[in-house]
Amino acid sequence: MTVPTAVTEPGAPAPLKADDFRSDQEVRWCPGCGDYAILNAVAAVFPKLGLKKEDFVVVSGIGCSSRFPYYMDTFGFHGIHGRAPAIATGLKASRPDLHVWVVTGDGDGLSIGGNHLIHAMRRNTDLKILLFNNRIYGLTKGQASPTSEIGKKTASSPLGTVERPFNPIALALASEATFVARSVDVYKDHLQETLLRAAQHRGSAFVEIYQNCNIFNDGAFNDLTEREVRETANLTLRHGEPLVFGAKNARKGLRRRAGDGKLEVVAFGDGIDESSLMKHDETAQDPGLAYALGHLEPPDYPAAIGVFRAIEVPTFEDRVWGQIDTARKAKPKADLAALLRRGDVWQIGEDGTIVEIGG
Repeated sequence: MTVPTAVTEPGAPAPLKADDFRSDQEVRWCPGCGDYAILNAVAAVFPKLGLKKEDFVVVSGIGCSSRFPYYMDTFGFHGIHGRAPAIATGLKASRPDLHVWVVTGDGDGLSIGGNHLIHAMRRNTDLKILLFNNRIYGLTKGQASPTSEIGKKTASSPLGTVERPFNPIALALASEATFVARSVDVYKDHLQETLLRAAQHRGSAFVEIYQNCNIFNDGAFNDLTEREVRETANLTLRHGEPLVFGAKNARKGLRRRAGDGKLEVVAFGDGIDESSLMKHDETAQDPGLAYALGHLEPPDYPAAIGVFRAIEVPTFEDRVWGQIDTARKAKPKADLAALLRRGDVWQIGEDGTIVEIGG
């Protein structure tokens, strides 16, 4: 992916920089937290969109990640637990001109806020939704979250959790999100490129970000991110290109297995090269392959990162405002007072009696 930069017209104000989007608030995440890398990536991407600071709104719920609005010098809203998508949907529907970002965690977004999250994506509201996934409740000191793996021993599951974890990519695809992607906090360039793609997408853009919690779940993604395994444990999705991964001298790829059609890993050689492999199509209307890619994980498969799906359909706010315009044209001189007094309307007198004034 190529990262474009905003174009400045002659005489226009100087382009904004990443530091222009940082607030003067003291960042109070734990030292070494992956949230810092994500904050830096977002601050680096915002200037590239060529917008004013007041065009951005960052909305969050509850959790470590949800302190995000304090640290951005934009408009922001720190909401209640799990309700960030609902707040953001109302804001975007009433002010479609704003660039609205939702920041949530795996606990906030997938547990108490799960219902709000899936419906924001179902409606295709033009929101950029960043889900920080560290597979733990960090703010409340280490309980199992909806993405904690089976057997995970935490403060709330001392014998190991017995619940099957959510797969956020699969959930977003099932909710009909029109842009679905995954990146990793420590992959600086990839994370910025992915966030920029999400920002440029018109519709519900969901980005899962693997993020380390070095206090309560340290090393949650070491099987992907340690330098000695990155080449073999990561499959970077690129639209139109074969599904290839591995070291240069030991390239591997993915193809459909004869018979059951499941994805299988094959090594280059003995007649197998890039032409033998599947190609990634992020614009496919059928999300079947994206769903399968979202479930890949070590040690049997590489974990896929990048854009799984990017399709264009009308947004929620486009439909809402289209409906409003139609209604206004049908009744351009509508009387609001008459509308409010239509039907059975009652007024309570000072003495408590009810006086019928309409209907």
